[in-house]
Amino acid sequence: MPLLKMDTNTLFASMFWSAIGAGYWIYGKKQRTVPAMVGGVALIAISCLIESALYMSLVSVAIMVGVYFWAKREG
Repeated sequence: MPLLKMDTNTLFASMFWSAIGAGYWIYGKKQRTVPAMVGGVALIAISCLIESALYMSLVSVAIMVGVYFWAKREG
């Protein structure tokens, strides 16, 4: 019995959202902004923890919106 149920959609969504998360993290590290770094780590972690491509995408979009408002509030 496999540990994670991976189908093609989940694999593609995981690669997509973790790549965006890596971009957020690199941007946050270079610009020294905490919201982008935290959002990047959260996107990478979510892509590993959620097995459904739909739920992964919904949570990832919610994280990106949260990072946007957090960064807007700080700056």
